[in-house]
Amino acid sequence: MEEIKYVERKNSNCNKWDEQTGMFGEENLHAMWVADMDFRVPQCVIAALENYVQFGVYGYYKIPQEYYTAFINWEKVHHELEVKKEWMRFSPGVVAGFHWLVQMLSNSGDAVIVNTPVYYPFLNAVKNNDRRLICSDLICEDGIYRIDYEDFEKKIIENQVKVFILCSPHNPAGRVWKKEELERLLAICKMHDVYIISDEIHHDLVFEDNEHIPSLSFKEYEDRMVMITAASKTFNLAGAQNSIVVIPDEKLREKWDKYTLGHRVIGGNAFGYIATQAAYEGGEEWLTGIKAQIYDNYLYLKKELSEKLPEVIVTPLEGTYLCWVDLKAYVSEENIKDMIQKKCRLAVDYGDWFGGERFGTHIRINLATSHENVKIAVDALVDNI
Repeated sequence: MEEIKYVERKNSNCNKWDEQTGMFGEENLHAMWVADMDFRVPQCVIAALENYVQFGVYGYYKIPQEYYTAFINWEKVHHELEVKKEWMRFSPGVVAGFHWLVQMLSNSGDAVIVNTPVYYPFLNAVKNNDRRLICSDLICEDGIYRIDYEDFEKKIIENQVKVFILCSPHNPAGRVWKKEELERLLAICKMHDVYIISDEIHHDLVFEDNEHIPSLSFKEYEDRMVMITAASKTFNLAGAQNSIVVIPDEKLREKWDKYTLGHRVIGGNAFGYIATQAAYEGGEEWLTGIKAQIYDNYLYLKKELSEKLPEVIVTPLEGTYLCWVDLKAYVSEENIKDMIQKKCRLAVDYGDWFGGERFGTHIRINLATSHENVKIAVDALVDNI
């Protein structure tokens, strides 16, 4: 198996370790935020990029057939999803993609619904585009989250919702949605003529017996659905800025093409295509090792916090490498940031970023790092809380 190599990233111009002031008002916090990894990427990616760098000419790049084939084969083998080349479009990141789709599939003032708590760029994509943000909170029971279908449908009807942004697997709740859960959600959307934007960027990062079900595996909903994913979370390639928008419906593809042409979006950079292709072609063994490291980190964090801070609620990690932790038994929403930063000296994603004050005693911890870094964070929480 390919060796998993931790990399000390301080002073490497990475947001996670070197750009904390904007989010936290200070630097030199122990970084457990930002969803990228502290691990060296697969050797196959490095080799492919080195080969291109040595070529020495970086002019306009023709996307090779092998790029499309690599993704198509990956989805078929790992997710039993049949994707066609003509369905694939480019976005310089999943966040940019769902911002564009919100604009494309709705008009100013229209309602867009999300399941909160949720990845905060979802909220920004709605508000930044002058749409009305409708939040349907997930139901949390003993730290396990499930969908409130009645509330979801009620709010769609009351607000004449036009678009639903689905997070699958769910960030930050760590849920890998079951087939029956997705079927019920999608049926509600179809009944009320709601478009679905499905963010599946974490779909390769699932653990134990959980299985990711691609939204596009439900063929009856293809005419109102777009899936966005990328190699960036799976293989630590966020800086390559390459994501894949999958649009099976011809009319929606025409809409996308018209929109992106009008904004002069014609493709990504060569390095992003090359890194993505190489990862999908040769990164499987590396991914197996990474997932084992992440899940070991989760089990350690859960065990230590359960024993030493027994009233902390650690949400079960079915998917993603992001652990959602509720500290409400020990700290108030008003005091949590002072506790985490001033006493624990940690940089984490705060719960209120994911949908408001009702999540204010939560923190999201990034587990895609060394065991030592996780231990430092856990010890800081235990010693100071």
